[in-house]
Parts: sequence; structure tokens; C-alpha cells
Amino acid sequence: MPETSVGADAAGVRLDRFLAGREEVGTRARAERLIEGGDVLVDGVARPKSHRLAAGSVVVFPERAPTEIDLEPAAIDVDVVWEDEHLMVVDKPAGLVVHPAPGTTGPTLVHALLGRVGGGEKTRPGIVHRLDRETSGLLVVARDDRTLGRLQGMLRRRKIERTYTALVRGRPRSWRGTIEAPIGRDRRHPTRISLDTDHPRDAVTHFEVAELLERHALLEVRLETGRTHQIRVHLEAIGLPVAGDPTYGHGPELGLERQFLHASALSLAHPWTDEPLMLSSPLPDDLSGALQRARG
Repeated sequence: MPETSVGADAAGVRLDRFLAGREEVGTRARAERLIEGGDVLVDGVARPKSHRLAAGSVVVFPERAPTEIDLEPAAIDVDVVWEDEHLMVVDKPAGLVVHPAPGTTGPTLVHALLGRVGGGEKTRPGIVHRLDRETSGLLVVARDDRTLGRLQGMLRRRKIERTYTALVRGRPRSWRGTIEAPIGRDRRHPTRISLDTDHPRDAVTHFEVAELLERHALLEVRLETGRTHQIRVHLEAIGLPVAGDPTYGHGPELGLERQFLHASALSLAHPWTDEPLMLSSPLPDDLSGALQRARG
């Protein structure tokens, strides 16, 4: 990863402003995302965006995603649940990556919505938040830069409520609960997220049992924070791995070819009109079939 030393002229500058001025980062919004994701280290330690730099400190950060990625529109069937001139809420199918990134092959959700959304970085126009490739469900995207800024601010202030439906292996000890456990890149396996990390980021997940089955439980899960793989990591940490999860669970079961995780509800006030938007998405066929098998 690129690294840079802080010169005397940058002493006292906020970390996010310092990064935004680097050509390798490019924008203040991307600088904030990298910092909040724990991907920026100052002298080996993850710091908040408001951290004031000292002369001589070494800042390490990821390389910028290539901007020459082909962003030609792609004919991908994505359901639009709600839209107006400011934003859209889409129902992302499993197997579709949200936006281009190094190592990503094939078209993404951005390619499917190209020309209909906007604002932010060239390779991820309109993207407010993400879902894992194999997680299906609701996602809000902006259609212009000002709306994107408002929605991202609402997300940081936890004004966008995201609810997921998850089938887990095992039986919870209580009908509802809250998991408060900082997570970050695993110190031994950098492709995994875990509680065993050198760079922990606060993470809070709420869950409630919707249906108790013989060997599984159907949960409604609500995110208070939105860290990478948060639900999957938190549920595995309390002995309730998501069914079908190849990374944090037991792998294929119940005929599943992916983890049983679906972004089933989204609630927010419209960023311009304050109109309450409460949207829902039913389980897709593969998850509905797995649930029936678990019931049987």
C-alpha cells in the first residue's frame, strides 16, 4: 500500500483533509470512507478522520481504484422498488457486486444503473452503502451529488435503518439481543474480518428471533453500524453462524449456494422532503426454498 511522510507544512492538519489532497486518494469522500473502514494507518495505528497529524508521521493507505474501468451500461435486470428525481431504492440480486473495484470481474450494479444515478466517485456513482456480493436486498442510491452527500450524512448519523433477514445455524439463548464488539481485519488472515484484530472499529448489531426451528433460527437483524461483513462476523462470534456462509459458517447446507442473508427492509426520511420511506423486499426464491427445507 502507498505510504507518505507528513511534512512540517502539514503538521496539525486533519487526517481526512491530508488524505484528500493526495492524488492516490482523490476525494474527501473517499478519504473518509477509507478512514472509517480502518484502512488508513498513522504510524501503524488506525485513527479517526479528525486526528491531527504530527510532522514526521507515516500515513499508509490503499491504492486508488483504477478510473479507467469500463463503465459502459450493462443489461442486468435489477428491480427498482422506489424512485424519484433525487434517489432510487433497488433490490440487488445475489451474485452482483455493487461497484467496480480492483480484482472485480464482470459488470456491477453501477453498470446496470449507469446514466440513472450520479454523484461521488467516477467508479461508484450514487453509491451510498454496499451489500456483499452474495447478499441480496434493498440498497439506496443517489441520482445527484447533493443528494448523495445528504444520504451519506444520514447514514453516518444512523438515520437510515437497515433490517436484514438471516437464517442462522443453532438456537439463540434469548429472543432478542445486542452484539457490541469492535471488528476489523483479522491479524492472521487479512481477507477475513474478526474480533481478533489490530485495528478494531466499533460495531453494534441488534437481533430478534422471528422463528425458532429445530436446528436453525430465523432472525431479524438491524444494523446500528455498517462495518464490512458485520452481521456475519457478529453472529458467528455468538455461536450462530449464518446458514450457508462459506467464510464464517459451515458452508453449503439446505441446498444453499450462498449465505442466507437478505436486506429485507429499509426505512428513512426522504433527504429533501422528509417523507417517510418504509420499503420491504420478500425473500428471493433460493432463500425461501432453504427456509422451507429448514422447517421440514
